[in-house]
Amino acid sequence: MPIMSTVFRLATLNDAEQIQGIYAPYCSTPISFELEPPSVEEMQQRLNVVLKQYPWLVCEEAGRILGYAYANFHRERAAYRWSVDVSVYIDQDHHRRGIGRALYTSLFELLRLQGYINSYAGVTLPNPGSVGLHLAMGFEPVGTYSQVGFKYGAWHDVAWYQLLLQPRLERPAQPRGWRELCETREWKEAIRAGVEMVRGAAPRATA
Repeated sequence: MPIMSTVFRLATLNDAEQIQGIYAPYCSTPISFELEPPSVEEMQQRLNVVLKQYPWLVCEEAGRILGYAYANFHRERAAYRWSVDVSVYIDQDHHRRGIGRALYTSLFELLRLQGYINSYAGVTLPNPGSVGLHLAMGFEPVGTYSQVGFKYGAWHDVAWYQLLLQPRLERPAQPRGWRELCETREWKEAIRAGVEMVRGAAPRATA
């Protein structure tokens, strides 16, 4: 069987249907607190909002998106602007290839280039796979929202994890938009760092 060429790139609005297809099954579990999967149109709106400032990466092989990872604002107040929330979702047919860890590797490098300092991830419990991934990426637990969400007849905890992306400065520069950086050598190296980690693939990095 030939080895497929793997591409990491920034998502576009045209990817909304495939991204929605990956995310929708998670809405049938407590992993997502959404009760119904968003429509393709809603996913396009979410992409549009995120991509105004933050990277949304997809892992693609032969035109098929196998997973995605993105950052978004942590809170709306201005003093939070150096902090982001991050998420990663993988197509259920492509687990155990290291795609989640690879996407996160590239995403975190891109966020460092932009000037972000703190990243946070919330994990509905129990979810040993997600907990293991975040701990492996260097996240540390910072607290648990006890029984914060009610779905499928049960209350669910959400554990929160924090990763320090880079040292905190006394006077941090304003985070930069990804469009200022996406053609730089550093940006392309950050993409390549992740794509080379995917198992069973021929890496081909792109922005």
